[in-house]
Amino acid sequence: MKKVLKVIGIVVLAVIVLIAVLLFWLSKRPSVPEKYTEQVPTGGGLEAKYLAMGTHEVSYFESATLNSFQKYEIYYPSDIDQSRPLPVVVFVNGTGVKGSKYPALQKHMASWGFITIATEEEYAWNGFSAEMCVRYLTVLNRYQEDGKENIFYGRIDLENIGITGHSQGGTGVINAITDQRHADIYKAAVILSSGGNKLLSQALMWDYDETKIHAPVMMMAATGDADVGLVPLEDLQALFQHIPDDVTKVMARRKDIGHGEMLYYGDGYVTAWFMWHLQGDVEAAKAFVGNNAEILTNPFYQDQQIAVK
Repeated sequence: MKKVLKVIGIVVLAVIVLIAVLLFWLSKRPSVPEKYTEQVPTGGGLEAKYLAMGTHEVSYFESATLNSFQKYEIYYPSDIDQSRPLPVVVFVNGTGVKGSKYPALQKHMASWGFITIATEEEYAWNGFSAEMCVRYLTVLNRYQEDGKENIFYGRIDLENIGITGHSQGGTGVINAITDQRHADIYKAAVILSSGGNKLLSQALMWDYDETKIHAPVMMMAATGDADVGLVPLEDLQALFQHIPDDVTKVMARRKDIGHGEMLYYGDGYVTAWFMWHLQGDVEAAKAFVGNNAEILTNPFYQDQQIAVK
């Protein structure tokens, strides 16, 4: 028994060291290239369509907060004052990857007609920063102070909110949609390069319960470098199986890219996922629905599983 515990301790220590190395590496470089939408290879027409920039020009708004995550960072379509209420995508940060390190990702999503919101949270695993984003958007949408302009007043579709997170942020997504006060508000979720590795989660005390997931969820990981250790295939498959059978769920792994790259390499399908569930885009749904779902035959992906309810 002592030998077994020693081996487990060594494995846990090695994983923690790996995370520390990743944290240092990520802190020294931008997390998402500015022109990634022009650089990421695509393996299907729908993936290519939704990876490209949308039709909206994009504007930016930020607001300071006394919380640990420092500020809310919002990207939105510049023509918001001429539109119907717009759906929302909440971004949950990965380890060492604050919102200010991936503006290109938010700009892309906003160009497709979404309001996006992120923070500078460094410890997002519990979903609290995502919860506070929802609360803040609720305030922006419902209250107009006398004499002060609020471009978001009445323009946020609180009935159509999605959430996405990479790495530690993926755990944050699970907790946001299962354990926070507004857990039931989310209509769709995306988990990138995260989830299923219970040994790692227990070592870090990042508790979550995937059996409580109720919203349609897509899980994507990579086959290269750290993802093989951080998100083993068997653990990702177990996560897929543990999500209730009455929930629409998709799983796939992107071939031959790294842990950090998964943050944006899957963005064509991430955008399609939210277009389907939050904007009712029937063309986007074809990427995931039916025997001919595009993601099933995309040569850049493997280990696909789909259960559409």
